[in-house]
Amino acid sequence: METGKIVVEIIGGKSTVTRCFSKYPLKFIIPTKVGSSQTDAVWIYSLTYGGGIVSVCPHPPLLSVNHNGDSISCDLTIGDGCTTVLTTQASTKVYKSVQSKCSEQVLEARIGSGALLAVVPDPVTCFSTAKYTQKQVFTVASDSNLLIIDWITSGRHESGERWDFALYKSTNRIFLEDNQPLFLDATFLEQGTTTTIAERMQDYQVLAMVVLLGPKLQHVQNQVQQHVKKMMSEQLHRPSVGRYGKTNADHCLMKPAFIASCSVFGPKGVGVVVRIAAMTTESVYRFLQHQLVSLEPLLGVSPYRSS
Repeated sequence: METGKIVVEIIGGKSTVTRCFSKYPLKFIIPTKVGSSQTDAVWIYSLTYGGGIVSVCPHPPLLSVNHNGDSISCDLTIGDGCTTVLTTQASTKVYKSVQSKCSEQVLEARIGSGALLAVVPDPVTCFSTAKYTQKQVFTVASDSNLLIIDWITSGRHESGERWDFALYKSTNRIFLEDNQPLFLDATFLEQGTTTTIAERMQDYQVLAMVVLLGPKLQHVQNQVQQHVKKMMSEQLHRPSVGRYGKTNADHCLMKPAFIASCSVFGPKGVGVVVRIAAMTTESVYRFLQHQLVSLEPLLGVSPYRSS
């Protein structure tokens, strides 16, 4: 059963929310205007009561929540020519699992012809022992535009937690209107019997994915591909530096603090996906700020500008 539904349509020449519904534990905040009054964009902030997602509801008779854990299902319809931003006010916290129960979020979105949907949340942060699954399914027209940011941090560093959650799974799927798959991706992290997630991740504390699709985002696609190519080329040709600043004779490479890769997908490379592993959350925020700043004329405000 849906816990949230939003429809955005062109009314009086402007992108307008024509339907908005949400129920516990989901809540939407839709500001009257974000950024320049000349910009036609609807901003939607998605929140959860209590500031996070829980594995079990403390008062099920009153709140009627799935007893297996919070189950949030959101449906978005972005009409032809509309521009919409779906974001958060802070990181999505997934609290500790109770009795090994799993929490989940599902987003299904349809993006019309010439429309733009930007899904730009803050990262997911899973607490120790948490179990969380996330599924996002997008249906697009041939000229739809879509930006997806999907990322996770290693946990609450201030509490000494690093990759201490039990399970995390995130899937992203993009289909054309004829149900032809355009992009299918899954990230799955689970504590192993022989190695932990932390051991496999080593010093990296953030995993992120950026998906860019559509003609309105072509300039961002070109920019990010050039930037990532240049950045990684410089890192791969940089010799390691010893403890006292001397270059090691064997020219071994340092472990980069920020790793990124780019690849295209779809017919004629209509989309670009960027994958990132980083040692700090702040470095990913800076990367996103820099790469997405040119979207301000489309969105009214550059994503992650004040993060």
